[in-house]
Amino acid sequence: MERTERQRRNHPPYRSAAPSDLAGSSSSTSRRSYSNRSRNADHKHSKYNTNSNLSFEDDADWRSRRSSDSKIYLQKLEAKEDDVGHDGRSHFDLPPVLIGTCPSMCPEAERAQRERLRDLAIFERLHGNPRKTSPDLAVKKFCRTMSAKSDQALDVRPLPVLEKTLKYVLSFLDTKEQPFEVIHDFVFDRTRSIRQDLSVQNIVNEKAIYMYEEMVRFHVTSHQKLLNGDSNSNASSMHHLNMQQLSKALITLLNLYEINRSNGAIFENEAEFHSLYVLLHLDSNSQATGEPLTLWFRTLRSPAIKSKEMRFARTILRYFRMCNYKGFLCTIGAEASNLQYCILEPYVNEIRALALSYINNGGYKLHPYPLVDLSMLLMMEESEVESFCKACGLATSGDELGNMSLPTKQTTFSCPKGAFQRYSFVKLK
Repeated sequence: MERTERQRRNHPPYRSAAPSDLAGSSSSTSRRSYSNRSRNADHKHSKYNTNSNLSFEDDADWRSRRSSDSKIYLQKLEAKEDDVGHDGRSHFDLPPVLIGTCPSMCPEAERAQRERLRDLAIFERLHGNPRKTSPDLAVKKFCRTMSAKSDQALDVRPLPVLEKTLKYVLSFLDTKEQPFEVIHDFVFDRTRSIRQDLSVQNIVNEKAIYMYEEMVRFHVTSHQKLLNGDSNSNASSMHHLNMQQLSKALITLLNLYEINRSNGAIFENEAEFHSLYVLLHLDSNSQATGEPLTLWFRTLRSPAIKSKEMRFARTILRYFRMCNYKGFLCTIGAEASNLQYCILEPYVNEIRALALSYINNGGYKLHPYPLVDLSMLLMMEESEVESFCKACGLATSGDELGNMSLPTKQTTFSCPKGAFQRYSFVKLK
């Protein structure tokens, strides 16, 4: 009994944990859980993590590992769900070395089959005949479902044929005989087929870089033209698909730059295409193209970060998210390239509407705002300012001399739910 009593005094009975104890336990558990998540995230994004004491430029092992990772990533990228065949295989699972031997832009067997099925685009028909084509007109279509037959070298075009095919296909962009939607549908499919053949053969050299640059340019310019075209459901669907392929082609191109880099230098057009990646992430609601920018910026080398194209993209990104409409518009007018403006054009009218809202609601006095001053601020033709104000639900007025102005403090302002009509962009002199 004495021994039992002594044990009871030395080891008091279990008591409920105090709130502070529970908090400490929860914090400890939370820290362990966060640590596990952190380790998992580090493993998931291992190619973005480096030793903080090492430089990206000095660590040759890191460069070789990244090049290897990028090459694998490139193959996986082009082997998306829309490239998977009926047997469940993707390009990444195909034999690593396949050299195409198809001498023409379209394999002979496919050409004959499409003639029988009358599956010829308007640009492929010989003398307009929907049942007749030729090796100089037919271009291999993108094949969503891969079969055993398409694994054969005779059905895959080698690099010289792919270069010739790309040049031929892109030449249709200059024609005026057909609506752009018809041209885009043809070029969209055939360039996708070219990317498929590049991926099957694992062609990742500098010639592939040039080809991908051309295809990304096509998708970027199409982005602008499709938005400014007819606002029907078909055009909207085409724009959505175009953005998907723009994202895939651009990410592949950026990885090709890294694979082919033999020193710290960047390729001639690399900085501009990196800037396009940033501009595609301008709006948080827009379609993202890969990992978040915060992770992506860590992978860039110093020459790319310091380039004028990337400085422009980061400045635009900052102005847009700060709602600095004057800085946004002036920077575009002074520095944007044609490709950069193609991506930014839809945001220009959005920022103009924001500026109009600030002018209408700002200040304490009911002084009208002259349209001539408004046109300079919005960087658009004065003749278009009145139409833009009406699109935003605001009325304009004129004096006895014919000077037009915008009365402020109107309560009818509303940003259009649909797309704006296309307005000019006038650079300040």
